[in-house]
Amino acid sequence: MQNFRTIRIAVLAVLALVCESTYAQKTTSAISPVAAATSETAKANDAAPESFRDRYPRYKLRPGDAFDISFELSPEFNQSVSVQPDGFITLRSVGDVHVAGQTVPELTTTLRTAYAPILHDPLVSITLKDFEKPYFIADGQVGRPGKYDLRGDTTLTEAVAMAGGFLDSSKHSQVLLFRRVNDQWVSAKVIDVKKMQSEKNLTEDPLLHSGDMVFVPKNRLSKLKPLFPSASMGTFTKTY
Repeated sequence: MQNFRTIRIAVLAVLALVCESTYAQKTTSAISPVAAATSETAKANDAAPESFRDRYPRYKLRPGDAFDISFELSPEFNQSVSVQPDGFITLRSVGDVHVAGQTVPELTTTLRTAYAPILHDPLVSITLKDFEKPYFIADGQVGRPGKYDLRGDTTLTEAVAMAGGFLDSSKHSQVLLFRRVNDQWVSAKVIDVKKMQSEKNLTEDPLLHSGDMVFVPKNRLSKLKPLFPSASMGTFTKTY
C-alpha cells in the first residue's frame, strides 16, 4: 500500500511538471514584464537613454546628499548645502531650488541659472561631500541575500558570487536584473547565467549600476519538492 501511494504521488508530480511547462508556453505573453523585457532587449538598449548598455552612468542627487558650492569670482556666495527630503536646497540670496535627480553637470547649470539675476555669468564648481554610496541588492536563491557595496566594475555573475553563489534550488538560466530608470519605470532583463557558464563565454555578463537588484528565482523541482516523499527523492531528482 505504501509503495502504491508513493508511485501515485510521483505520477501526480510528473503530471504537474508537464502541465506547468505547457501552461508556460501558452501564457508567455501573460508574463509581460519579464517576457517582454527578454524579447525586446535589443530594441530597449537602442532606444532607452539609460539602458543596460550604459557603463558609466552619472550619479544623481538624492535627499540627504550634501555638497559645497564655490563661486570662483564671488567667494562671498560660497556655501555648503544639503538636499532636503522634498528634493530642494536653500541657496543664499536665492531661496529654494529643486535639485533631486540631477547630475553634477545639471546641478551646475541649475545654479548658474538661479544666480544669473544676481551675478553675471557666474563660475560655479560643485564638490560632493556626503552622498549615498553605490550598492546593489541580491535576492532570491543565493547564499546570502542582502544589500552590498558596489565598488568598482562588478558584473552580475560577480555579484552572485559576492552574495554566496547559487543555491541548489536556483534557476540560474533565468536570473533577473532589475534597474530603475526613473521614478515610474523599472526595466528588467533575463540573464541566462547557466548558458554563459556552460559556454565559458561571459561577454554578455552585464555590469551593475548602483541600485540594481539581482533576483534568482526557484527552479521547478524545488517548487514540487514538498510533493515527493523524502525516501523516494533520490529516484526522481533531476537538475534544471
